[in-house]
Amino acid sequence: MDKLDELRDEIAGKGKILIAFSGGVDSGLLTKIAYDVLNDNALAVTLDTETIPRNELKDAKNIASRIGITHRIVRFSELQNEQLIKNPPNRCYHCKKESAKVLRRIAAEVGIKTIADGVNLSDFGEHRPGIIACDEEGIWHPFVETGIKKSEVRAMAKEVGLPFWDKPSMACLSSRIPYGEQITKEKLIMIEDAETVLRSAGFRQFRVRIHGNIARIEVPTEDMDELFKLKERIYLSLKGIGFAYITMDLEGYRSGSMDEIL
Repeated sequence: MDKLDELRDEIAGKGKILIAFSGGVDSGLLTKIAYDVLNDNALAVTLDTETIPRNELKDAKNIASRIGITHRIVRFSELQNEQLIKNPPNRCYHCKKESAKVLRRIAAEVGIKTIADGVNLSDFGEHRPGIIACDEEGIWHPFVETGIKKSEVRAMAKEVGLPFWDKPSMACLSSRIPYGEQITKEKLIMIEDAETVLRSAGFRQFRVRIHGNIARIEVPTEDMDELFKLKERIYLSLKGIGFAYITMDLEGYRSGSMDEIL
């Protein structure tokens, strides 16, 4: 609660703020607190790109509406960035560099100097080159400044009454494609459609990684039996999407598994 109070004070001190709002727990908590503290001086902006699942965009709309904050959805094409579609290990750097520039333009239009995101201390234990780009563009990380980890973000979200406090983490669809393999709209659609199949089957935490014409499904180890029970429904659906082979990763779900080769 001391950190939560400190966070409120830090946000209040900014006067006006724009939040890079993805619809996840991190940016959702930040949006809630910013609106509670600053009311109409807080603005949530969601960038609608090819790499954002439609389900996440829908969640962002619903969450912003529930909080009551002014919410802008801005269409932004990531696939116009040649460096990004080449999918190098620092892909996230190029993505965040471009998206930060869009946010800065919007902030300038409405007279806001501070742009904040939901990066927390736990993010620094992972491969996150996008944080470097955000730092270069002057994006503020209030959770980092107040020493807040991911587990504390969830605890705070629950404390302030956000029903999505335990929502599984969701990375952009590009993270399902191996580094060095070109990112295309067709691949992103296949991945999103495949993950929609898993979601409709009742799974909460999962990834569908694409390797050529192979779909590699990751679910937590405790969900593997259920996945196997539904194997016929799932492999028929994914083959209908365009995958030739459907596999289950025996190591189970883990965030950033594509980074393991780095």
